[in-house]
Amino acid sequence: MLERFLPREKFDSYEDFKKNYKVNIPENFNFAYDVIDEWALEKPGKIALVWCNDHGEEKIFTFGDLKRLSDKAANFFKSLRIGKGDIVMFLLKRRWHFWVCTLALQKIGAISIPATVQLTKKDIVYRNNAASVKMIVSVADEEIVENIEAALCESPTVKYKALVGASRDGWIDFDSELSKASEKWERPTGNDAAGGTDPMLMYFTSGTTGMPKIVLHDFIHPLGHIVTAHYWQRLGEDGLHLTVSETGWAKCGWGKIYGQWICGVSVFVYDMDKFVPDNLLRMIEKYKVTSFCAPPTIYRFFIKEDLSKYDFSSVKIACTAGEPLNPEVYHQFKKATGLSIIEGYGQSESTVLCANFEWLEPKPGSMGKPSPLYDIDIIDENGKSCPAGVEGNIVIKNLDKRLPPGLFKGYYGDEEATKKVWSNGVYNTGDVAWRDEEGYYWFVGRSDDVIKCSGYRIGPFEVESALLEHPSVLECAVTSAPDPIRGQVVKATVVLAKGWKPSDQLIKELQNHVKKTTAPYKYPRIVEFVDELPKTVSGKIRRVEIREKDAK
Repeated sequence: MLERFLPREKFDSYEDFKKNYKVNIPENFNFAYDVIDEWALEKPGKIALVWCNDHGEEKIFTFGDLKRLSDKAANFFKSLRIGKGDIVMFLLKRRWHFWVCTLALQKIGAISIPATVQLTKKDIVYRNNAASVKMIVSVADEEIVENIEAALCESPTVKYKALVGASRDGWIDFDSELSKASEKWERPTGNDAAGGTDPMLMYFTSGTTGMPKIVLHDFIHPLGHIVTAHYWQRLGEDGLHLTVSETGWAKCGWGKIYGQWICGVSVFVYDMDKFVPDNLLRMIEKYKVTSFCAPPTIYRFFIKEDLSKYDFSSVKIACTAGEPLNPEVYHQFKKATGLSIIEGYGQSESTVLCANFEWLEPKPGSMGKPSPLYDIDIIDENGKSCPAGVEGNIVIKNLDKRLPPGLFKGYYGDEEATKKVWSNGVYNTGDVAWRDEEGYYWFVGRSDDVIKCSGYRIGPFEVESALLEHPSVLECAVTSAPDPIRGQVVKATVVLAKGWKPSDQLIKELQNHVKKTTAPYKYPRIVEFVDELPKTVSGKIRRVEIREKDAK
């Protein structure tokens, strides 16, 4: 399959890869037809998806199954007059229905919005109206169903709602309708055909500050994930890949569908009721997962377990993205498993932007070097490129000359927000980093999170990494706090590991630990112990909430 899109697949070095990588973009490319249906034609019995849950259920889908089921689902959606350009929101956790519905909407040309079931009524109303959602497909969990129903009276564009896995008055029974739908479906032509630069997918940003924006991707977006899957996660046709993500997040698109199925690897989905480290580790062992990707939070919980109890021998690649990886986590995981965690970096607005690709020796804590798809630089406040060792904003340049596959098309319905980050051929990610003499990039923090104290610029990540090396710290967030003399000082909000209790002595111990681990001026002058950190629904720490509380 890769040879259809890559004029050249193998490269001799990172420099060769960066200079010569190219992707062929077929006219009117549509992932559902040009990847999934092609696999179904060539290898209908090839396993595409292995799904299981905490209740002993298991389902295995081949590419032939996915073509048949997505054709049936396309006919179901079409019967409701869901057509090209219509918008459907999914709240499906990790149910197998997500993959079938996503492919079906692509075949129709409708736009999908993956969303998390953690949304409240207010969140759902906002999304319905901001995107003019026409239909909602949801799991049958009582709380989310009640939130959806409560939101509908304030959501005039929503015409249909369907449940998977159950029936309920006033809701369409998706499973029943899918079973009755016809398997006959032909690729539309003419004005009904969808692909290429047509809109395909919307993500709502995490909203660490302000209301979430709507990231819009077109049908070419999946081709950008060839780099994500084949060159960062190092996937081929064989093996079983697990990315730990609910379907409501862009990380699902990074690791559970697009690049993986272009490569042809089987995707493993563990539909967990809740995250329990022991359960996830046992699933990796039981199903002999060969490649694994998860945010650093998962690895932080893993290293608190006795990893010698689990058979990791099937896992050949371990990756991470979503937030920076603390070096201490890297070293402890490698010591326990022998695996180096391969870090990557990107956004909902993109595919992988930087990564520790196969030719590079990973540097713990570094997000690697830029993807060949993007012309990436670090610039100062005047727009000039920063020399090695100097912090600045991560940007993608020369977008007026070449629009890379995978990058978003802008923020839907918000031209002003788009212009704030994308102008004169440059997209500003809003993330601060620096690069070393060898060209590796090092994350500092969101531009809003960088602390300015007594003339110093302090990134929260370095201080958090130092704190996490102390055995008492399970999680932490480093922010600025107002100070009458210095303007701002460094504050650490800490969640303690089991068996540790807050004390003045522990505060001094943590402060001294940071002074010894990193530059002494970066130590937290304030340490606050809490039971949990404020987070977005996607699990990212809301440092802004801590700052706002301290400013009152």
